[in-house]
Amino acid sequence: MSFQEQIKSLQLDILKEIGNIGAGHAATALSNLLNTKIDMSVPNVKIMPFNDMMELVGGAENVVASVYFRIEGEAPGSMYFVTSLEQASNIIKQLTHDPKFQIEDLEQNPIAASVLQEVGNILIGSYLSSFSDFTKLNIYPTVPALAIDMFGAIISYGLIEIGQVSDEAIVIDTIFFSDEDKENEELNGHFFLLPDPDSFEIIFNSLGLGSNE
Repeated sequence: MSFQEQIKSLQLDILKEIGNIGAGHAATALSNLLNTKIDMSVPNVKIMPFNDMMELVGGAENVVASVYFRIEGEAPGSMYFVTSLEQASNIIKQLTHDPKFQIEDLEQNPIAASVLQEVGNILIGSYLSSFSDFTKLNIYPTVPALAIDMFGAIISYGLIEIGQVSDEAIVIDTIFFSDEDKENEELNGHFFLLPDPDSFEIIFNSLGLGSNE
């Protein structure tokens, strides 16, 4: 049975609502951190093949900056904040007050790396807090991992669990942008939540929407 057959329309609506609340808190946290207004798109919840998910950020070979967290607790999974190299560089410049920073210097600049990790940490923390409040489940993130790599290589870590049972994933994708950069695709950041297969039943049961409901 495919994910398409297992997941009901109402369950997707619930995931979208959770994504909307969590992303709203994350956008507020990012706005406060960067001291500029950050808006967001309405979370897009889709069941999609892995290859289609790659295309959301320009293809598997597109090099991006990513902060990755493994989610532990009652509903384990993976979560990513993915952004272009240009946007990552702009975030670091703004927070370190170093206009000369280049993303190529990231590995030799531990302060810059920690800044980008902290941005991801704040976003993920805001999101998971809302998710936990909504579901009443005990979930928490691991230490963040920062990567500059092709998106296909980065996302593969989050697909290890789900890839054992399906070639599709349920993706909650939110795009964050500053108002003045809304029209510039290169200045967008994506937020992905990839629960493990067993976690969906746990999440839906906590909401009274299990497969037998």
